[in-house]
Amino acid sequence: MENVLRPLIVVGGSVLLTLLIGWATDRLLRKADDRHSETPLWGLLRRGRIPYMLVLCAAMLRGSYDQVRPLRRHSAGIGQTLTLILIGATAWLVIRIAAAVVETTYSRYARAHHDAARVRRVRTQVTLIMRVVAATVGVVAVAAMLLTFPAMRAAGASLLASAGILGIVAGVAAQSTLSNMFAGLQIAFGDMVRIGDTVVVDGEWGTVEEITLTFLTVRTWDERRITMPVSYFTSKPFENWSRGTPQMTGIVYWHVDHTAPVELMRERLRDILRECPAWDGRDYGLAVTDTTPNTMQVRALVTAKDADDIWTVRVTVREQMIRWLTDHHPYALPRVNTADATLAPGFRRLNGNGRDGDSSRHAHEPPRTGRG
Repeated sequence: MENVLRPLIVVGGSVLLTLLIGWATDRLLRKADDRHSETPLWGLLRRGRIPYMLVLCAAMLRGSYDQVRPLRRHSAGIGQTLTLILIGATAWLVIRIAAAVVETTYSRYARAHHDAARVRRVRTQVTLIMRVVAATVGVVAVAAMLLTFPAMRAAGASLLASAGILGIVAGVAAQSTLSNMFAGLQIAFGDMVRIGDTVVVDGEWGTVEEITLTFLTVRTWDERRITMPVSYFTSKPFENWSRGTPQMTGIVYWHVDHTAPVELMRERLRDILRECPAWDGRDYGLAVTDTTPNTMQVRALVTAKDADDIWTVRVTVREQMIRWLTDHHPYALPRVNTADATLAPGFRRLNGNGRDGDSSRHAHEPPRTGRG
């Protein structure tokens, strides 16, 4: 009877005590979260209740399983399993606690600072720091698990002896991966590109959606995702429209006829911008920038507070100006001229026989009659 009751008491008591302590801790964290609503720390700490209870249960079972007589014959395997569970749950709990602290710090910083560029920079750094912390804790946990096996401890000396050669081989094999990891750290702390920045990469316009230690994801305007190695951004030029201030100047081009009313187009541009909510009111202008034998190129400069608004202003100005020209000045639109060119004074036009058919010298001569 004792062989049945003792295991039930030890295992059941450990599980019951774990559930009781976990419930009490969760209640305390919930009350602290309600009392201190200005900080998300206590609510974020509640995400770690599962690894917290695993740590408690594994620790209590690890310390009490040897008191059960029927389990003593399997004590080595049970102890090894509980130790592995304890190490893994502890690493999981450390990562959750670190994430809660880092996210709380970022939230306080974001509320205290209104500069969107600085907030995005800190967000990028925090994200990469958490990935480094998680990777470090995971590697340490795996190493600790391996060291619990006697065979691994015995092989420690030989592993240390060959660590130099293995390090060289691993460095050569993982050269690309290591370069991307260092590039990711350089991006995070060098403030080259941040999560939420508007960039143009390989002719694609989009927003930086995710930055990891090895790759970067750009979400394009048509909701595609472009994944690129982070080393690309440290070795090749790219456009970052969110660098510094987000204010932007946009350009709109038209090709119109030489007779287009440029002054009226300037006035119409002013009226269009006044009715466009996306225009920030800083500046505008319109000028003739180039000519061709059939058309002339007119350029409008407009401003907006960010990349999204500058796109709206540009398409609005382009569309409404073309509509206005079509409705009120259709002659200003580009067209192919098939009429005879206007001749300069004194210029002679040749007729079909190759003779002078319209010259000022022969214009007033009387017609010839008779012979000769």
